[in-house]
Amino acid sequence: MEPFSDEYFMKKAFQEARLAYDKGEVPVGAVVVAQNRIIARSHNLTEMLTDVTAHAEMQAITAAANLLGGKYLDECTLYVTLEPCVMCAGAIGWSQLGKLVYGASDEKKGYSKFAPKALHPKTKVVSGVMADDCADLMTAFFQEKR
Repeated sequence: MEPFSDEYFMKKAFQEARLAYDKGEVPVGAVVVAQNRIIARSHNLTEMLTDVTAHAEMQAITAAANLLGGKYLDECTLYVTLEPCVMCAGAIGWSQLGKLVYGASDEKKGYSKFAPKALHPKTKVVSGVMADDCADLMTAFFQEKR
């Protein structure tokens, strides 16, 4: 695997998803990258924080903006293990994120089905990176819950 490839950084997001899984959170992980450096990382924290908005993407976007000292992430890439929901897609759009890379598609709640224009028009999107691994982790989590 080539360093600084989409797969390389998705593996880092997947590590975050595993942390969420281990905590009983829906296993979604995210990292924000700027100049081939991870500047923020997070995973779902909705149960721990009792906050429905505490999705991995929201946490990572906030952390990255705080670190950079500005609200626009146009020179950053967000790697997330699951296709963002409409709420997260809106935040990605407002932050003017330069690139979004996600793993598994979300047929039930993914933004592409409900709000495909929520992202900023200049945001590049790459989907399907490590999709099987990301989907398998999600499936295992919900099988255990049922």
